[in-house]
Amino acid sequence: MGAGHAHRLYRHGHSPVHALPPHTKLAAAFAFVVVVVSTPREAMWAFALYAVLLAVVASVARVPAGFLLRRLLIEIPFVTFALLMPFVAEGERVDVLGMSLSVGGLWGAWNVLAKGTLGVAASVLLASTTELRELLLGLQRLKLPPLLVQIASFMIRYGDVITDEMRRMRIARESRGFEARGIRHWGVLAKSAGALFIRSYERGERVHLAMVSRGYAGSMPVIDEVTASRAQWWYALALPCAALVVCLLGWVL
Repeated sequence: MGAGHAHRLYRHGHSPVHALPPHTKLAAAFAFVVVVVSTPREAMWAFALYAVLLAVVASVARVPAGFLLRRLLIEIPFVTFALLMPFVAEGERVDVLGMSLSVGGLWGAWNVLAKGTLGVAASVLLASTTELRELLLGLQRLKLPPLLVQIASFMIRYGDVITDEMRRMRIARESRGFEARGIRHWGVLAKSAGALFIRSYERGERVHLAMVSRGYAGSMPVIDEVTASRAQWWYALALPCAALVVCLLGWVL
């Protein structure tokens, strides 16, 4: 697997979290999300403790709070959906500030907001401390199907290429006086999308032929073999283990 591409979520650093092998961080993040989702929604204190655990990890990783909060804006569509639930859900109603809200909808909104925010925060922390190339190596190390890893690898590698092609096509349209101002211009945009698809498909064929001519036989060579010691595994799993204790207390209490 060749060199990776830097992404906007990644924050370069030399913290203990950055130094962990990628597959240990992937496993830890996945286990943490599973524990959070398994926590009963009535245990509000448990979600507060989960947030504290993530704050500790962010502090150890030297990821500023502002950096993390800006990246959390990606969940705005889910927040909007959650805020609508108390108004549209059926069942028992309760008056809050003069508004009739569903009790089940309120619990559902809290459930989506709490668990969704924690899950997104854990994912952002993972992306902030792990480069894309390392994430792919981690997925490969965790025995994810090789075909899926290769698809993700090509998507990352050529996403910027396709974006640049779109930019050149937009500049070419604008240089000829075109501006999309209404529905009557949708036909031109649709033709541009079709041309972009054809160009991308043809580029994919050329890349595939080039790979086959260089000995590609369905799998990418592994240049860096990523391993983790027992101490690194324990260090990475400290977060989900602490969350598991909180989850068990939430079910007991």
